[in-house]
Amino acid sequence: MALASMTMADGDRWHGSSLRSLDLYNCVAASMNHELVDSLALNRPFLNLMTRGEELRTDKWDNLDDIYMHDYEEVAHKKGALEGRRNENISSLMMTEKKDKAVIDICRREVGHLSTRKFARRLANSEDLVLKLDLARKLQKHLGCVNTVSFNAYGDIVVSGSDDRRVVLWDWETGCIKLSFNSGHNNNIFHAKIMPETDDRSIVTCAADGQVRLAAILECGNVETKLLGRHKGRAHKLANEPMSPQVFYTCGEDGLVQHFDLRTRKATELFTCQPVRGRYFTPVVHLNAIAIDPLNPNLFVIAGSDEFTRLYDIRRYTYDASAAFGKPVDHFCPEHLLGNENVGITGVAFSNQSELLISYSEEFIYLFSKDMGWGSNINSVLDDHHHLTANSESEIDTDSKPGPQVFKGHRNCMTVKGVSFFGANEYVVSGSDCGRMFIWKKKDAKLIRVMDADKQVVNCIKPHPRTLMLASCGIDWDIKIWTPTALEKASPPVNISRLGPGTNHWMVSPRDMAIELLAMRSQQMSPERGPNGE
Repeated sequence: MALASMTMADGDRWHGSSLRSLDLYNCVAASMNHELVDSLALNRPFLNLMTRGEELRTDKWDNLDDIYMHDYEEVAHKKGALEGRRNENISSLMMTEKKDKAVIDICRREVGHLSTRKFARRLANSEDLVLKLDLARKLQKHLGCVNTVSFNAYGDIVVSGSDDRRVVLWDWETGCIKLSFNSGHNNNIFHAKIMPETDDRSIVTCAADGQVRLAAILECGNVETKLLGRHKGRAHKLANEPMSPQVFYTCGEDGLVQHFDLRTRKATELFTCQPVRGRYFTPVVHLNAIAIDPLNPNLFVIAGSDEFTRLYDIRRYTYDASAAFGKPVDHFCPEHLLGNENVGITGVAFSNQSELLISYSEEFIYLFSKDMGWGSNINSVLDDHHHLTANSESEIDTDSKPGPQVFKGHRNCMTVKGVSFFGANEYVVSGSDCGRMFIWKKKDAKLIRVMDADKQVVNCIKPHPRTLMLASCGIDWDIKIWTPTALEKASPPVNISRLGPGTNHWMVSPRDMAIELLAMRSQQMSPERGPNGE
């Protein structure tokens, strides 16, 4: 029995139900070493019943002392008898102590010794399953590049947005379209999310036209869309408060951060992100990414066209539009990038432990703990750093603070790519300019998977909220669903070019500049806009 199929057993059927588990026990006993047999025999009375093939019920647990007396001898005997007849499947499944533990976890879950939640968490961390990720299905409907993909809270629906300006809701298991509608945007959709706790009927979007829109799915199946707010330039990302059906934030290339509450359907302009002192060549930081801390929804980060990810506390905001709120409470940046004006940030993500992932353009991905920030006074930090770099290397090394974990191998130069945690936050996943999807172990930054996922560029990868699977999209006109269904585990990546920081600067290509100018002209001519651009 393969591990992937064994994990589908109904772990919640223990109390008040019967369980015939001789086959499962045979598999476990045949693979265990003597220490594991001793432990289970002395502590798990159910094994005695399973060796006899009896039905195990809660009403048969009256005389546990009698069962304990026979467990050790019978289990040890069973172990010896099975040693001579292990079949090929069991041998291939149970070659290491790590695999032994995986099977024992299944057995413990079956009898209620391991909670369903703990089992699911361990399963989500299974490297074996990550190594079996395979392309399960392509969702094909869009007529342009797919820029955004995400799951609803339950995980049975995928929502996508595209250059074709349409939003599509998918049943990803069957590949069927549940709903497709025109978003109301007049340029490429960059981000679409289903708001939680809304019965999947409220979808918010932002796009290259700068608009932020709400789509409401009515009982009759029709869709009404409404303009909620606007950025002066492209709006790349939005972030909703965890479990809130009403509140979300957006950021745009105009540097503006806006707060939305669907109860009022009005936008509150919080602040415009200003560059650090001395950088007068740009009046604002062009924002590409925003994320909310799931452990403390009062905290959120933004990042864009400079080296800093800025942390804010919404509790400092006052509705008199005080300028003090625009000052971050913390800044995150690798030390060697301080003062580097040639890098930018395309993606950020929080883990469920408030760890922060930052993906740099022309650079790498970095993982920060919440105590690795430079503080609120970043100008002072830059002054000190400039002073240190003017001195000897030894002095810099002596005073350096612990650095973040770094993830290498991918290439991020051409587009605005996201970054995500994966598998109970134990893995890091990102797309690449080479059209491949990269997966690293978070603990040691070891690259364990590289998968072809697009003919050109992979921009967005989102994990399923409840199980070990992924959805990805990019330049191709489809969404790809990845599940751990491969028959064989993937081999470790080899001959992957460890691409260093690129030679290009953080700039807009001539093609993108032309597109942006055309988009601005289109906005100015749009009948929705008044004479003052509002």
